[in-house]
Amino acid sequence: MLNETHARSTQDEMLLLEGLLQGSDRAWREFHLRYDRLIYRCITKVTGRFAAVVSQDDIREIYATLIVQLLSNDMHKLRTFDAARGNRFSSWLGLLAINAAYDHLRSLKREPNRAPLNEAEALRCELPTPHELCERRERAQRVATVLRTFSAKDQQFVELYYGEGLEPEQVAERMNISVKTVYSKKHKIQSRLESLLATAA
Repeated sequence: MLNETHARSTQDEMLLLEGLLQGSDRAWREFHLRYDRLIYRCITKVTGRFAAVVSQDDIREIYATLIVQLLSNDMHKLRTFDAARGNRFSSWLGLLAINAAYDHLRSLKREPNRAPLNEAEALRCELPTPHELCERRERAQRVATVLRTFSAKDQQFVELYYGEGLEPEQVAERMNISVKTVYSKKHKIQSRLESLLATAA
């Protein structure tokens, strides 16, 4: 019985993923309904250990960065999910959120250990309120919209840095720019996203 339930749940998640990749508004609404609270809980589970140096703005930035990663480069990261590896989509998203939080902490010159996958799997969250769902859906839609307004160079940067997860030195080499410019672009793009999120709050 449990196996049948798990199989149905996995099939349901794969149908949702297919809708996300097709750009279905309904699928994305369902995505936020199901997983936004999980993503935020995974992020705050990491950042809560560093409350002295991590603010709510940092948490929103981590969330925005993760959404950018999922949307950029023709949703390349979403396309890499493979249920055949034995992971549930929700657990995989939780792991991405945890890793995004640790990536942000490393950018603050801290090097905590990465959390194991079962830490993401163990998290269970209540559904967001309709108001929270509306705000988060609008924020994600605004992020996707602003990405389309970026210059070709900035779009390339987003794809390389966030979509492919390249190191600053690799991005600099691919774009024929300096590492200093990579950090400058990263700051500029994050500032634009933060400003966007602030207007959506």
